[in-house]
Amino acid sequence: MKSHTLHQLTDHRGRKILMTRWTRRILFVLGGIAVGATAVAMAVIADEAYAVFDGIHKSWPFIAYLLPPIGFGSITFVTIRFFPLAKGSGIPQVIAARRLKDPELRKRFVSLPAAFGKIVLLGIGLLCGASIGREGPTIQVGAAIMLAFGRFSPRRQPGLLLAGSAAGVAAAFNAPLAGIVFGIEEMSRSFEVRTSGLILGTVIAAGLTSLAIVGHYAYFGHSSAILPIGPSWIAVGVAGVVCGLAGGLFSRILALFARGVPGVFGGWIKAHPVMFAVLCGGGVSLCGLASGGSIFGTGYEEARSIIDGEAHLSPLFGPAKLAATALSSISGIPGGLFSPSLAVGAGIGADLHWLMPDVPISTLAILCMAAYLSGVVQAPITSFVIVSEMTDNHALVLPIMLCCLIATGASKLIVKEGIYQILAELFLARIQSPEEPAKSG
Repeated sequence: MKSHTLHQLTDHRGRKILMTRWTRRILFVLGGIAVGATAVAMAVIADEAYAVFDGIHKSWPFIAYLLPPIGFGSITFVTIRFFPLAKGSGIPQVIAARRLKDPELRKRFVSLPAAFGKIVLLGIGLLCGASIGREGPTIQVGAAIMLAFGRFSPRRQPGLLLAGSAAGVAAAFNAPLAGIVFGIEEMSRSFEVRTSGLILGTVIAAGLTSLAIVGHYAYFGHSSAILPIGPSWIAVGVAGVVCGLAGGLFSRILALFARGVPGVFGGWIKAHPVMFAVLCGGGVSLCGLASGGSIFGTGYEEARSIIDGEAHLSPLFGPAKLAATALSSISGIPGGLFSPSLAVGAGIGADLHWLMPDVPISTLAILCMAAYLSGVVQAPITSFVIVSEMTDNHALVLPIMLCCLIATGASKLIVKEGIYQILAELFLARIQSPEEPAKSG
């Protein structure tokens, strides 16, 4: 009798464990589908919003140049008042959330209300011509969705934030491999063996959802650019050093303003964040004037035209896009860095083509895109995988890898860590500080 009862208990326990495992797997897959669908929706919102601004810029340029200062001030006010943890890229918030042990604090960083605010304010930012991207916000939204799905399980689900982040990258760029690598290198800085299968499943679900809705495509189309072995390989070193230093400078600027500018000016910014955002918006408008209006928005069209060798942009496009992206970021409005960083890199590549005319402009653009991104985030593997997948180019894999390594080393001469890690540490410090609860976002 005792043996029969023990067998029943063991059998019941086994069924319960099996049920828990399958529930967990289903949650991750359903979450991945939701992330993929949301990423596509965010892409549509971002494209339509910028299309409206572009139409205004072509028809009424005077009004278009007034939109950034007015829009930045309004968005910053709404962000501070209602969505303090939706500011900026969104990636530092997810990194910070993964490091927190308190589930309530973690939810503040990746809550559904913050995700909703992120989506709405991202669209308004692009409607006002901000130099921001949608990929970073998609990562925060993806993490929030996965965390929300995790609440349907009675047990804690490790890997939810990592899976949501990876799925967000995969769906935003249509680059599943980049999603996996980003999750390992940037989000976790390690590989979590226990949840690797679930993360892979989530990425596949998100990628297939995006694929089902928008079809197969490479983000920047297919590139056949090559770099034959020989003297032209000097371009790898030049692009790596120049873009790495530029990316490090960009990160240094963002870190300075995130930590707080010292002196009277810093005190004024802290006391008047909305007015500071208005000034940043005015700076973006000036950058637009200097570049012939090419620096607004994500920079996708400009970067693709350079890769295709069809660009007729001002030589100031690269530096002006860097400045406009920095101003958009330090203003405090929600928006990502990925797409604008790739556009900055492409612009620098176009400028370097004047110094190295024997190297195809498309090759230089691709090398500089990966190098500048690597200089900003100091995640060389993620950078080279993302750019390789986005351009569907395998001939440049080795030059891109080397370029990213050089760029990361050059960037470290200016700033010790990538910008996402720096901002994540600041978020963690501020959210635990009783003096600045409102500034934690």
